[in-house]
Amino acid sequence: MPRQMTHARIWAAIDKLAAHRGLSISGLARAAGLDPTSFNKSKRFTPAGRPRWPGTESLSRVLEATGAGLDEFLTLVEDGETAGEHTHRVPLIGFAQAGLGGFFDDAGFPVGGSWEEIAFPAIADPNAYALEISGDSMEPVYRAGDIIIVSPNASIRRGDRVVAKTADGQVLAKALGRRMQGEIELLSLNPAYETIRVPARELIWLARILWASQ
Repeated sequence: MPRQMTHARIWAAIDKLAAHRGLSISGLARAAGLDPTSFNKSKRFTPAGRPRWPGTESLSRVLEATGAGLDEFLTLVEDGETAGEHTHRVPLIGFAQAGLGGFFDDAGFPVGGSWEEIAFPAIADPNAYALEISGDSMEPVYRAGDIIIVSPNASIRRGDRVVAKTADGQVLAKALGRRMQGEIELLSLNPAYETIRVPARELIWLARILWASQ
């Protein structure tokens, strides 16, 4: 017998659908043509504490925007309240923010808490985080609005796609080239941008890209 479609289950299903599509909850709302705050946790209850349910029109827009069928959504509702057992929340940081101080420590681990979070299927690295692409320097591999999941603890080999932060505050998505004595080669993903060779002393950290929404 199907489980009851409770308030908690329906909102959990929306959260999980966003995670499956590599979107933050506000990104899902934007994709559906809704106000970015429509699905925020603060909007899920009235000021008096009464449950506020998502409207049928909003749900219809979400399904259309994500390409999900009603059967997929109902499956997520069935599993909704247990979704957290298989996912965890990771910080979502914009590339413009990532270049500023206060978001990463010297090892490239996210610090602080002034960011949005997204749910993502559990991965081994507890320091993993998400970056939202902006601009065109990563095209055609990554486009503005794509979400990439980055692991500071993952091992890195030549050819891996990485995020690098340089001493002058740049945060770059590149492919790792050769590691020469005193210099590291970062290969551009967009052919319009040249390969960068960074002196090792000017490279603050490198982190491997594990996954990207497409």
